Amino acid sequence: MSALHELGLVETAEAIASGAVTSEAVTRVALDRLESLGPRYHAIMAIDRYGALDAARAVDLARAKGEDIGPLGGVPLAHKDLLYRAGRVCTGGSIIRKDFVADTTASVLERLDGAGALDLGTLHLAEFALSPTGFNAHYGHGRSPWNLDYGSGGSSSGSGAAVAARLVSGALGSDTGGSIRHPSAMCGVTGLKPTHGLVPLYGAMPMAPSLDTIGPLTRSARDAARLLSVIAGPDVRDAATLSAPERDYESGLVGDLKGLTIAVPQGYYRTTADREILALMDESLAVLREAGAKVVETTVPDMALVNALMQVVMTSEAAALHRRWLTERPEDYGAQVRARILPGFALPATRYVEALMMRADVARDWLACAMGEADMVHVPTLPVPVPSIAQTTQGAPEDVAIAIARVTHCTRGISYLGLPSLSVPCGFTANGLPAAFQLVGRPYGEPVLLRAGDAYQRRTDFHTRLPPDCGEA
Repeated sequence: MSALHELGLVETAEAIASGAVTSEAVTRVALDRLESLGPRYHAIMAIDRYGALDAARAVDLARAKGEDIGPLGGVPLAHKDLLYRAGRVCTGGSIIRKDFVADTTASVLERLDGAGALDLGTLHLAEFALSPTGFNAHYGHGRSPWNLDYGSGGSSSGSGAAVAARLVSGALGSDTGGSIRHPSAMCGVTGLKPTHGLVPLYGAMPMAPSLDTIGPLTRSARDAARLLSVIAGPDVRDAATLSAPERDYESGLVGDLKGLTIAVPQGYYRTTADREILALMDESLAVLREAGAKVVETTVPDMALVNALMQVVMTSEAAALHRRWLTERPEDYGAQVRARILPGFALPATRYVEALMMRADVARDWLACAMGEADMVHVPTLPVPVPSIAQTTQGAPEDVAIAIARVTHCTRGISYLGLPSLSVPCGFTANGLPAAFQLVGRPYGEPVLLRAGDAYQRRTDFHTRLPPDCGEA
């Protein structure tokens, strides 16, 4: 058996269920690694060592008695610090909420608890989930396990770094404009942004509620499928989920893509992409063809309109949520975060409502153009190599803004459309940092995306690569 920290989420669950390892042993390794390596990447906010060990021992005892410990029985996880757990501080990455104690527990955490998973604590995020690179003026910039001079991606920065560095085998993050996909791509892990309304948002700190999603960051598509099977489905406390399907997402991972078609839109997603990225995209498509997929070229609609509508919705909703704090405590916001929210106050209500009303028609147009008759769309997650922290925080404001905008180029519009997207690591650029493609599906099309990601990962090993200095803690 591999070293305990190298086991993936499904491997860990199966090893505990079979008795090959104990939950306590795996949990001790995870806790030690979180405490020793986590600060290096600014990956952690708070760890509950004693509570986690008590929970691990309880799982081991239940298994010894022959009880069903669940599909995630005894697996140690940690999550982005915007998911509420009753009695626990939830900072949202801000100093305004540094002492906020939740009085409720997020639906997704309740579901993980019910599946037997352990919650080791909370992970770093960008302030109020408002940076695509992991910038946080109060708690430090999230740092990549591959190179500390580079960001780990945001806003789920700690989730990406913790999974990449093998501190935990899986973590939940949130994605409003790319905040699961950015850290997944920048850290070399697998990240799934679900269809809006598939996973309940109850008990999660909002950023822009009509765009927010919660999803897994894991080492593999199979691990993501196991987590999604637990957290997805209807919740009476979140009306957007009432039509969400309940599925076993893992059962559809058959290892090939026979009968499936992948669309590759030309124009917007490729014309601005770096040559290194395009080469890796083409190499990944060759592997997907080898797995049995047919690949066709398509076009895209007016992406300037899609992105403009996305910006209207996101900034309007963020401004509404932050109005009181920005009035009373403006100095407690990082300058970069404050600058992203303020434009929302200048937008008329009619423009915001119009953007919401146009959403369904714009999504249909995008699907008709970019996907056509295909089963999924293949585009870069980031169209450029991972930028350094300096490139996204230092220099002329206009240059910093351009560097940040390039990170979100391929992700933000998909969030406005409400579509699912799976980010899959597919190699490395000349700077030694990971790159990734994303597969975009129709609403509730997660099964086909996970099938494609799994088929690709059965034929490649990029998702298994370990960053330097992440061996034994």
